[in-house]
Amino acid sequence: MGASVGIDLALLGYFKYVNFFGSLFSSSWTPVDIFLPVGVSFFTFQSLSYSIDIYRGKIKPLDSLLDYAFYISFFPQLVAGPIVRASDFIPQIRRKPVVTDEMFGTGTFLIMMGIIKKAVISDYIGINFVDRVFEQPMLYSGVENILATYGYTLQIYCDFSGYSDVAIGIALWLGFHFPENFRTPYKSASITEFWRRWHISLSSWLRDYLYISLGGNRKGKARQYINLMITMLLGGLWHGANLTFVLWGAIHGAMLCLEKAWYNFKPDLSPIKFIKAPAESADACTPGRRAVSRIMKVLCTIITFHIVAASWVLFRAKSFDMAAQVFTQMFTKTDLSVLGSWIVSFKEVALLMLIGYAMHLCPERLVQRVKAAVVGSHFLVKVLLLVFVIWLVFQVKNSEIQPFIYFQF
Repeated sequence: MGASVGIDLALLGYFKYVNFFGSLFSSSWTPVDIFLPVGVSFFTFQSLSYSIDIYRGKIKPLDSLLDYAFYISFFPQLVAGPIVRASDFIPQIRRKPVVTDEMFGTGTFLIMMGIIKKAVISDYIGINFVDRVFEQPMLYSGVENILATYGYTLQIYCDFSGYSDVAIGIALWLGFHFPENFRTPYKSASITEFWRRWHISLSSWLRDYLYISLGGNRKGKARQYINLMITMLLGGLWHGANLTFVLWGAIHGAMLCLEKAWYNFKPDLSPIKFIKAPAESADACTPGRRAVSRIMKVLCTIITFHIVAASWVLFRAKSFDMAAQVFTQMFTKTDLSVLGSWIVSFKEVALLMLIGYAMHLCPERLVQRVKAAVVGSHFLVKVLLLVFVIWLVFQVKNSEIQPFIYFQF
């Protein structure tokens, strides 16, 4: 197990981090021209889960090298996730794939939603507004930098979750089940809840194979906070070989530690309690208490959203200087009178941002009704819906093909 994990991490380290650590520790470092394999982080993590799960006794080794190669290279999620664990996928290899009407309908719905998120919303607002601001933030007003931050917050969600939706949908078409990867993360009332909803396959992988392996919360509060910080720092570094990603991970790690400490000291006032908010809305609570709880949850959700959005600036910016420029414009050059002219100049971007956030924040029961309608529709209706989505993509597409953001990871 040690040899397997060591080889996997060594290969990942060579392809992603040789130049990063070389330039970090040596001012005379000459960058090595290394071709980064697409999806290297994802299939490395999948390979690691196979070795570790065997070591922990969760699964038995595969008898066929072809089966192992199939697990590692199964194409739908290979490039940008979700990270599919061996314990979830390998049992599916050993049975005959069956595609039910419900699986086909659900896959169709997810593929359509994923294409709309990625190729319509994410690409359009990225090319036509967000990228322009983040390339030269000092040329834009504070309001435009704020709106670009909101735009990138939506863009990165639509890009990441859009790919996952398509991957999960294609897998269903082929008779395989993938785990859910995004669950409306911007509805979160705390950073703890955010990481239970955002890139679930990655956050749960880091929890089970890194955080718990380090000791988790079993060795005292101080050790728990250290383990959280180590996990999030490495999680940030996993996303990219740049100090901006490390700081992004540090911010989320610090917020997780702060929330844990806050909950231990004042559980009734901690935002973590709102993860189980429905239980607090039971009939046993007085109407006044329920109203206060709902107001507090809304406030915590707004605060959490803005902490996450501000941290995305570091994720998007190419350097600390560029991130500093964005924040400088936000806090020193904000003039709300610019908002009207921005809406006129970028009306399509504004409309797609409004639609994107509305889709994300709409009640789950409404999403399930639309999904049920698609799943229960006639095969010809499903085909026509897919054709309409493809037509919609061609109406808004740019001349340049936009790769998925996670391709770089």
